Amino acid sequence: MTPRRGNAVACARYGDDVTAQPETASPRPTGQPVLVAVAWPYANGAPHLGHIAGAYLPADIFARYHRMVGDRVLMVSGSDAHGTPITVRADEEGVSPREIVDRYHPVFLEIWDRLGISFDLFTSTMTDNHIRVSQEMFTRLLENGYVSVGETTQFYDPQAGRFLPDRYVLGTCPHCGYREARGDQCENCGRMLDADQLVDPRSRLTGATPQLRETSHYFLRLSALADELLSWLETRTGWRRHVINWAVQFVKDGLHDRAITRDLDWGVPWPTDELGPGKRIYVWFEAVIGYLSASKEWAATRAGDPEAWRTWWENPDATAYYFVGKDNIPFHTVIWPAMLIGHGGLNLPTDVPANQYVTFGGAKASKSAGIGRGVLEYLQALQPDALRYALATVLPEQNDTEISDPDIIRRINDELIANWGNLVNRVMAQINRFFDGVLPNVPGPAELGGAHAELLARVDGGLARVAGLMEKVELRAALRAAMEISAEVNQYLYREEPWKTVKVDREAAARSLATSVQAIAGIAVALAPFLPFSTERLADVLGVDLTVWKRQQVPAGRRLEWPGPLFTKLDPKALDVPA
Repeated sequence: MTPRRGNAVACARYGDDVTAQPETASPRPTGQPVLVAVAWPYANGAPHLGHIAGAYLPADIFARYHRMVGDRVLMVSGSDAHGTPITVRADEEGVSPREIVDRYHPVFLEIWDRLGISFDLFTSTMTDNHIRVSQEMFTRLLENGYVSVGETTQFYDPQAGRFLPDRYVLGTCPHCGYREARGDQCENCGRMLDADQLVDPRSRLTGATPQLRETSHYFLRLSALADELLSWLETRTGWRRHVINWAVQFVKDGLHDRAITRDLDWGVPWPTDELGPGKRIYVWFEAVIGYLSASKEWAATRAGDPEAWRTWWENPDATAYYFVGKDNIPFHTVIWPAMLIGHGGLNLPTDVPANQYVTFGGAKASKSAGIGRGVLEYLQALQPDALRYALATVLPEQNDTEISDPDIIRRINDELIANWGNLVNRVMAQINRFFDGVLPNVPGPAELGGAHAELLARVDGGLARVAGLMEKVELRAALRAAMEISAEVNQYLYREEPWKTVKVDREAAARSLATSVQAIAGIAVALAPFLPFSTERLADVLGVDLTVWKRQQVPAGRRLEWPGPLFTKLDPKALDVPA
């Protein structure tokens, strides 16, 4: 189960409509509303480690930290039920799209629970609530003059006898020459496309060369929003360089109005029949509205106040962070902000800390290509915190990062266990052996002075350093800083050698071990966002509260009931099974 000190995974059924001594303070005032908006996964297959490292684990780490410093976090996401990959899979299997979503939405919920991803709400785009909010967004944009009707050409498969959504059209990217570009975006160079820009287009359904036919659609007038959007982007500070550079250049290259309807039979229904039957809101437009619709659903069903969502969306003091992969940068730095500007009165993103890709053997992890083992397969062999740690060390925050099964085992055994796990187990075992499991009563740090006081000052300083990195969404560096504190305590122990001094100076050994316990209590705070399961177990032993960002004093005389190591060392061949 998800650790009780983190918010539990609160989930709506995906098709239903349902009407968190020495202290280290937060580096800024607490209580700020923080929206943690996480990419909506297509419900067409189980996620792999690339998905987890790209969006879901970083978002959870960030949300857990902000809860600990006292901020009012709302972390939302859900299954994208209308994405073209779902209908593609349904067509391949000869089933309905709903059957695909019914199959994979519960898999997501199981993974979030077992991995400790602490959503306040994980819902879906199939709820009546989402349909209603999406239609309301369209209506507001229409009223404000940012939606228009236009004639356009859309590819039609003469063999299948149907219009083709953009992702049903494949071809060669006109910009980079990638031969498997989709009709909405080239996954290789990241450029957004229209299907008729592809060279040598072909139908994903039949392989036939599609025909362009006239059809009427509603368009989002991005061209009318470009100037205000660019002015906003150019004032952004602290964004990752690859994110802001891409977004600014994309807008400077010129925004084109983009169709927000398609001739489909699966998706959010269109609220009018002005253009005739068979029109649906296209997924690229309605999926990002999910952040708003999920917030409204949470307010009505979890908060008990249907208006509570406004705290995160209309409050100028609120912040909003969008955790996505780099293929989602266009939609979260350009399209969604443009929609919010056009709507008016809703908060724009504070930051879009989009991650790059995790690669396996040099290839990008991919559900469709079968690259990368499923998360549940890893959780059969690994403790959830061990897997979280291994992934957190390679979060692709600035560049693509590589990981492999041997690397995962090495990071768990040689870093997590050898450093932090062994520190905790060694100290607890010695207290149980030499002091009958009771924390010795020794003077406080100021009175102890010397190396003992210096160590705890280093822990407190390290905890502040970790907080500063968390605030900047530099999560890999934050984990590294936390592990460096642990390494310093290990070095302190090797210098003090309480296992030797206890034979000749019991009081000296007591001071060393008691100081180490207080240091461990501080390090546990720094590691709690990364390792929620094992730090909760440790907190129960120490009698400290890890829902707050401060090092608490473990009371002298407390019996430290130690059941054994936090982590299990892995056999080098633990993952040597077919993916």
